[in-house]
Amino acid sequence: MESRRARRSRRARPSRRRPLLYTALAAVAVLGATAGGTVYVKAQAHSGTGAVSSSSPAPSASESADGGVSVESVAAPEVDYDALLAEAMTSVTVPDDASVSVAVLDLDSGDGATYGDAAFDTASIVKVDILAALLLQAQDADRHLTAAEKTYATAMIENSDNASASALWRSIGKAQGLDAANERFGLTGTEGGDDMLWGLTQTTAADQLTLLRQVFGDDSELSEASRSYIQGLMGQIAAGQHWGVSAAADGSSWALKNGWLARSTTGLWDINSIGRVTAGGRAYLVAVLSNGNATQAKGISLVEAAARAAVAAFADDGTSASASASASASASNTE
Repeated sequence: MESRRARRSRRARPSRRRPLLYTALAAVAVLGATAGGTVYVKAQAHSGTGAVSSSSPAPSASESADGGVSVESVAAPEVDYDALLAEAMTSVTVPDDASVSVAVLDLDSGDGATYGDAAFDTASIVKVDILAALLLQAQDADRHLTAAEKTYATAMIENSDNASASALWRSIGKAQGLDAANERFGLTGTEGGDDMLWGLTQTTAADQLTLLRQVFGDDSELSEASRSYIQGLMGQIAAGQHWGVSAAADGSSWALKNGWLARSTTGLWDINSIGRVTAGGRAYLVAVLSNGNATQAKGISLVEAAARAAVAAFADDGTSASASASASASASNTE
């Protein structure tokens, strides 16, 4: 729609109408070129039709009924990160009897993806959940952890000590306490193990990613002090447990908790790993769950391969896929 001032100018100097319109179109094209992408601008003067093409992220402009130029937004193509992760996982060899599920989140962009939605035994990764529940209960009671609770927490996370986990499992109210905390954390597919069987808590990779966001993200039920406490312990895991999602990190830029459990009925291994890693200057949350592994070593290899594939899927932020989609969108908008 033309402004009142523009209409007055047109009546006063009708001979300049075409140049003004072409100048306005040129301005639209220049503004579009500053942002990159593809724009198709089309306008029709009284003496004929002209088209201007330039680069811009999404808008397209066309002539309106009164001769003005209207600009419509064209949605930028979205990257299907689930598809990218699924493609990356084709490079991971999964033994016939084993299963694996992965979830990953790029903390810088907020983009995430999940591969597989099955439930798995947590084994010892539930210890992060137990500590998060304990800290949430302490926050509700407006108290600090006791000296004994801190001792248990340190041994439970850094050394994966089972006796300490059992003590804190009782303290939070076993499965009932864990499930209540998880409801507030936003976990929807996790169920605490029966009685003292905390290692048989059932969970999904997507839920473990949600838990990691509670521990490492700002939008959390946990206070900053509680989050920093868990993060610190996960960054000081005993030397013999430096495996898992850390395989996807640059050097020692990680904080994690692993879980491993040989099932007595089958002799096969549950091998899991969750944590935060930094790779290529970017921070990622990664959760990898697996079962049916013939040995612990083979399970660790599977989990590490999956973690590397998950982070690699996000290494270029989907740039290649985005560029391809942009090219397709450009072609469909060109007349």
